[in-house]
Amino acid sequence: MSNATLGLPADLHAYLLEVGVREAEILRELREETAGLPEHDMQIAPEQGAFMALLVELTGARRCLEVGTFTGYSSLAVALALPPDGSIVCCDISREWTDVARRYWERAGVADRIELRLGPALDSLDDLLTEGRAGTFDFAFLDADKVNYPAYVDRALALLGPGGLLAIDNVFWGGEVANPAADDESVRAIRSMSRSLAEDGRVSLAMVPIADGLTLARKR
Repeated sequence: MSNATLGLPADLHAYLLEVGVREAEILRELREETAGLPEHDMQIAPEQGAFMALLVELTGARRCLEVGTFTGYSSLAVALALPPDGSIVCCDISREWTDVARRYWERAGVADRIELRLGPALDSLDDLLTEGRAGTFDFAFLDADKVNYPAYVDRALALLGPGGLLAIDNVFWGGEVANPAADDESVRAIRSMSRSLAEDGRVSLAMVPIADGLTLARKR
């Protein structure tokens, strides 16, 4: 929905990128290639990628999960922050977009850390649970279709271990979540998910105004 922080003036965003984000060259190249796609707004902002990479380092995450990979910027940012024995399971439905991601994973030398599961994300998450992966992940990032956000959160929390961190993208949805006139399926799902998490005693919670809004929920 936004590949720059919502409401941030262009000159201030440029300054942020200059002094506040250490974007690896491989990430910059991926971002620039993705900018040529009609769906380029689906890519996360570089400042969000840097923030997520820092979260992975701070939490010592080793087993990561991603729902919604697109062309791979977020997964690449996380993979580069992982220790050598770290790994990511990426769930996406598009071979076309993830073929771009695969190229950059290979070029960055992190392809061996990333397992891509193509298909409906709910099926992939249910497969992980069936395989006995409940409670085994340290970090999860949700950035797929918004209508299924409530269901994704349920599965992700089941897959995270105690102390695991869940990051949920696009919780502002371009500001539409605060617009009383906005009432499409995506807005309703994001609102429902956010209100449910606000009352969920299983997690510690913070909503961060970076990019298009990022909710952080730490499983207790």
